[in-house]
Amino acid sequence: MPAKSQQPPHRSRRRTQLVLTGAASLATVGALVAALPTTASAHENKHKGNHGHSRYQDVQLLSFNDLHGNLEPPSGSSGRVTHLNEDGTTQTINAGGVEYLATHLREARKSSKYSITAAAGDMVGASPLISGLFHDEPTIEALNKLDLDVTSVGNHEFDEGSAELKRLQYGGCHKTDGCYTDKRYKGADFPYLAANVLNEKTRKPILKPYWVWKKKDVKIGFIGVTLEDTPGVVSAEGVKGLKFKDEVETINKYARELQRKGVKSIVALIHEGGAPASTAYNYDCDSPGAGDGISGPIVDIAKNVTPQVDALVTGHTHQAYACTIDDPSGKPRTVTSAASFGRLYTDTTLTYDRRTGDIARTAVKSANHVVTRDVAKAADMTALIGKWNTLAAPIGNRAIGYISADIPSTGTESPMGDLIADAQLAHGKQLDPETDLALMNPGGVRAGLTYAAQGSEGDGVVTYAEGFTVQPFSNTVNLQDLTGAQLIQVLKEQVSGVNESAPKVLLPSAGLTYTLDMTKTGADRVLTDTIRLNGAPIDPSATYRVATNSFLAGGGDGFTTLGQGTNDLVGSDDLTALEQYLTANSSPTTPIAPPAANRITIVS
Repeated sequence: MPAKSQQPPHRSRRRTQLVLTGAASLATVGALVAALPTTASAHENKHKGNHGHSRYQDVQLLSFNDLHGNLEPPSGSSGRVTHLNEDGTTQTINAGGVEYLATHLREARKSSKYSITAAAGDMVGASPLISGLFHDEPTIEALNKLDLDVTSVGNHEFDEGSAELKRLQYGGCHKTDGCYTDKRYKGADFPYLAANVLNEKTRKPILKPYWVWKKKDVKIGFIGVTLEDTPGVVSAEGVKGLKFKDEVETINKYARELQRKGVKSIVALIHEGGAPASTAYNYDCDSPGAGDGISGPIVDIAKNVTPQVDALVTGHTHQAYACTIDDPSGKPRTVTSAASFGRLYTDTTLTYDRRTGDIARTAVKSANHVVTRDVAKAADMTALIGKWNTLAAPIGNRAIGYISADIPSTGTESPMGDLIADAQLAHGKQLDPETDLALMNPGGVRAGLTYAAQGSEGDGVVTYAEGFTVQPFSNTVNLQDLTGAQLIQVLKEQVSGVNESAPKVLLPSAGLTYTLDMTKTGADRVLTDTIRLNGAPIDPSATYRVATNSFLAGGGDGFTTLGQGTNDLVGSDDLTALEQYLTANSSPTTPIAPPAANRITIVS
């Protein structure tokens, strides 16, 4: 088991430089906070600071978020980004994969003697088979090779509980699966920061709350937090014994502590984010004014985090932005996010003032860059992927079904989500023939299925590895009884309460239909008189047998009514249910077709 109290050793950085053969990264126009004032030029030499250095020193901050163990290039839409051209048209670019991410980061570091690489959580969890099968040890190994300096925790770092998170930090073999190779897992070279995650008994952070980067006379503090609502998006078992505090209060508390210790330059790593008005990674979300083009939780957080914090690196929403939001003093402050799955990285220039020890905020500039796949692959990452793929191959390459076309995971009602719901209904009927319907949470659908072969399996073949990428959580399929009135309430909870501002529309199994009118507000968006099960109206006083995954059955994602079901029965894990359904309903000559995704009628 990992040590319980020691701090993670911060090993010496291995700044491996890779010579590129004429392949340049695609730099893109991002947000420019303000023109660099002549009084704060990083190249100004007439004002000398400590030790005879120039007063101002540019520090390069490279950052990313929500990698989710995507070591190999993600497939389908998960492996593309949208570029906004100057004429208003858009184009898509294939992006992602740690072989390319390593090359891009190593090339970017060549331009700066002062460079930090940081992340904003969800490095692991909901990972493809190559990482998830081995409890994400491969991803930590890759991040070590990437020379990641520091990251905050995200909600997915708690998928397997705090003890497993500490093992990822400090090292040691898995408590049940043991060691996967002849070498003992050594842990992360970088610190995970969890300032707002407290042990309920000790009321102290379960990992370091902050970390200070130092080079010569330059020092910058990093505070790491995850979203306060982590218990609402993680299984109850994963957050057992933990308390999650308010992000703003926590950051402000530790900013004061860093200031008392003489650290004036501070960056917050926040696993919470926003939604820009455009899905293009290079969209100017400061047009027409600071932060005008972004919405979501990060806006209120940014407006209330103390001005002592100089920049916010964010995540969770899987969106791309590099913009400014005014701090409480009305001064613009950089807020960034690099989408997800390693498709982008953010390059932020922090101009450090040696005289004050603080960042010259008017000189901060930031932009997102695409992790294109037209550069040389990093050989060490190729070797790492090969090693773990060899171990995973006997399991991952097994065929579990056949599809006639892509089954995407996009859209309010996704075909992939409908297919999973159908699979869980079928599994529920095996457990109890009286099972009536199934509901699947959209956040649990991590990818779609692609018709084109990913390897040597052939077009249309669904492998176990591909199924694992779709459903990596190992939730069980649970049955419970709900009254018709409770079922109606569950559907209303999709668009009301904590889900009103950002609806979480459940994916229904075949036979459950209704209309969702998004022109209305709150619970009224669900038109009760349109709800039908196999053509019959829902009877509020009748009892319905409902299949969901264990996360939803515990009231996750704000569906508190699902946590009130009775007569519980626990089945197999959700991936097994999907595998059984595909195997039973498809063959090489009769592949399964994508569901039509027409169970919910959406008025907008």
